[in-house]
Amino acid sequence: MTLTQVKLKRFTAFSDLSIDLSPGINVFVGANGTGKTHLMKVCYAACEASRPDVHFMEKLVRVLLPSGRRPGRLVKRQVGRSKAVVEVRRDDRFLTASFSSHVKTAHSGAVQVRGVREWTKDPIESAYIPVKEMLANAPGFRSLYEARETHFEEVYQDILHRAYLPILRGPRDEQRNLLLPQLEGELGGSVFVQNEEFFLHNKQGNLEFSLLAEGIRKLALLWLLIQNGVLTGGSALFWDEPETNLNPKLFGVVMDILLELQRDRVQIFIATHDYVILKELDLRKKDSDDVTFHSLYQDEESGELACRTTSSYLDIHPNAIAEAFDDLYDREIERSLGGLVK
Repeated sequence: MTLTQVKLKRFTAFSDLSIDLSPGINVFVGANGTGKTHLMKVCYAACEASRPDVHFMEKLVRVLLPSGRRPGRLVKRQVGRSKAVVEVRRDDRFLTASFSSHVKTAHSGAVQVRGVREWTKDPIESAYIPVKEMLANAPGFRSLYEARETHFEEVYQDILHRAYLPILRGPRDEQRNLLLPQLEGELGGSVFVQNEEFFLHNKQGNLEFSLLAEGIRKLALLWLLIQNGVLTGGSALFWDEPETNLNPKLFGVVMDILLELQRDRVQIFIATHDYVILKELDLRKKDSDDVTFHSLYQDEESGELACRTTSSYLDIHPNAIAEAFDDLYDREIERSLGGLVK
């Protein structure tokens, strides 16, 4: 029961947007400010709200964190009163929230959430990896977040909760036997937790995460989510800018892992600004893999955000990442030829 569609009307930067989602890997590309992270957080909140104890509107507020935690501030800004509609679908099931720009609390009677009964019949296990790495700062964070009003988006608390989960009982399944040794080879060891502190166990001993490079910590987090069974068939992974602080030599390893997870029926959402991430994914995927690219852009005529979706890397349009890379390449060639050819 993967997510199949997301619709946004007058929500944050979007006036009217509808995107059909792939059951495999969904890649969001676009310039800054085109709403990639907002889209992923909407879908993540919908996955979380598939559990009966999670209120969809409240989760949206907690992961997007508008000023004063007021839902009304998530409505697209315009003169006068306006109303936003957010809808996420799983085939014929839907979860919809509608609210006006004047709503102050997620549980206000003016907030209408529909489709909850059917939506919560089949909960979706999900994980959201934010741009900022949290494992090195994990000790005490969950207790602080639960007891105090802190200005952290709830995705940070959520990812720590998943990272702290103990491993599954019983022998490793085939998927973990395939993926974990690959990650351990890149990490040079495995990960364990002691007194809420994460350590990498390798030939040098036990290294605390505060002494590790941030890119290594990202691989370690992926190892934890696979090891403890968060990322299994039917789950969803959201990863915002996986390239951040990661050595480009490791991009291919990460894309191989994501492709294997997709083959095991994990629905994946990533937002990226990196050319190498896109090309590694394009070059490593098989014909049977389900990879879809969603290009977000500002329409020149209307001035509104729009999206074009394709399953082919070469058909991504507009592709701000490739355009920037091509421009860089052209200038390098021009300089190497001494300005003789343009």
